[in-house]
This record gives sequence, C-alpha cells and structure tokens, in this order.
Amino acid sequence: MAISRYRVVWLFVLFDLPVLQTDDRREYANFRKLLLQKGFTMLQFSVYAKHLPSDDAAESLKQQVHAALPAKGQVRFLQVTDYQFGNMEVYFGKKRKPVEDPPLQISLF
Repeated sequence: MAISRYRVVWLFVLFDLPVLQTDDRREYANFRKLLLQKGFTMLQFSVYAKHLPSDDAAESLKQQVHAALPAKGQVRFLQVTDYQFGNMEVYFGKKRKPVEDPPLQISLF
C-alpha cells in the first residue's frame, strides 16, 4: 500500500530564544538538543522539521516538545502535508535546489 502524501505530515518547530545570559544560552542549547533527540532536522537556524506518518503522531510529538518549552522566547509549531512540503521552493543564493527528501523509513515508535 502506498503512503499518501496528503496524510503524511511534516512538523516544523520555529523558535526565537534569548541567548544573552548564560542561563538563556543553556536553555537554548537544551531545547535544540531535545529537538535533535526527537529526530528533528535543522533546515535553517532555529527552524527544525520532522517527517511523521500522521496527524496523531505529530500531535503526540507536539505535546512532548511543548512540555519542554523554555521559559523565555517564542516557539511556533507548523504542520504541513508531505505534498505541501514538496512544493516548497529552496534557494541557495539565486540557484534553486531540490527540497529535502523524506526519510526512507518512517519510525513507528
């Protein structure tokens, strides 16, 4: 059975956290490490994304990340379908590059 590009989703976490104080930098680093441990990939500074099999999986992961939000700063969650993600335009300078491929295998844990 083929996986539908309309059911599979990408969950984005976009954040702007303070880093002027030592404690703030520590919270920033811990939050970033948490995202990496949860399987997110850095697309740009402070923009991380993860490929997930369903809305339910994305909601569960959102709750986990929400529980670890830093005390200061701004964090946003954005969820798009795999189809929408594939329509993204990516440029390095003026040269267009292809969008990142989804992982070859979806983790089910």
